[in-house]
Amino acid sequence: MSDILAIFFLIATLITAIFWIINKKQNYRFKNKKNILFNKNRKYYNFFKKTKCISYIASFFPTFIVIFIIRSFIYEPFQIPSGSMMPTLLTGDFILVEKFSYGIKDPILHYKFFDTGKPKRGDIVVFRNPYNIKIFYVKRVIGLPGDQITYDAINKIFKIQQKCYEEKYCQKNISTVHKKYELNENIKNKIQLTNNEENTTLYYVNPNNKKFIPVTFNVFQEKIDKKIFNILLSDQITDQINEYYQQEGQKKGCWIVPKNQYFMIGDNRDDSFDSRYWGFVPEKNLVGKVITIWMSFNKEENKWPVGIRLNRIGNIY
Repeated sequence: MSDILAIFFLIATLITAIFWIINKKQNYRFKNKKNILFNKNRKYYNFFKKTKCISYIASFFPTFIVIFIIRSFIYEPFQIPSGSMMPTLLTGDFILVEKFSYGIKDPILHYKFFDTGKPKRGDIVVFRNPYNIKIFYVKRVIGLPGDQITYDAINKIFKIQQKCYEEKYCQKNISTVHKKYELNENIKNKIQLTNNEENTTLYYVNPNNKKFIPVTFNVFQEKIDKKIFNILLSDQITDQINEYYQQEGQKKGCWIVPKNQYFMIGDNRDDSFDSRYWGFVPEKNLVGKVITIWMSFNKEENKWPVGIRLNRIGNIY
């Protein structure tokens, strides 16, 4: 949908630009005509009617070019369709993505003209699925190029070691700190896991009868580098380690992030289909950095909204 809109605004901008140029030329010709009697001379009367039509279409050009520039190079809105980033982003949140955070790209072929920055650990990023660029994901950056990442699936804690490319050992350990606290009013303490989410790993609390039952999620405060944010964890769900993406030369649950790629993960750690399962995100797939929530509807996944969460607008929790 994002690509289709980009193409639509590009075509609309080009068409209205052509009419805008024609209109400017006709206005110039019209101003240089002398003693034109529209009611008596049919030729000039028709010319006047045609000019009005062209002028009407041309009037859309400033609007289209402003929308095209802002949406293609500066900011783009996205909707959160699922709960994989809870409690930071909820289903029904509409986020604004800063597209120039990690480079200026053309909106159609996504070729980067020049860099404007690099992702940092803890950034919330919108990116294209590495295996299907038509699908957009929003996750948090955990691993940068060169990081060795080890995930303790029992305690559900990441261990990050920096600068591991061509070295037999890593130079710097980056600690992650967890602190548990009570759920706030914006977060439901029970979430119904369902199997209607496309391209996600299914979690069964009882694998014998495959029933989906309410699962209690606890909120933890996680700190990586200087970034502090909230995550969800559940004691009732065990990670499916056998489904983890296994990097060549590494054991399952351990990854070394390649050059120009990133390791992404959802804040809802037990209900997120992320880099643990499909690997790394190339830099060329990055769309931009999430900077704010500009609208939030109170809704459940795949259901109509039932209200507006005004207290979430303008915040990233």
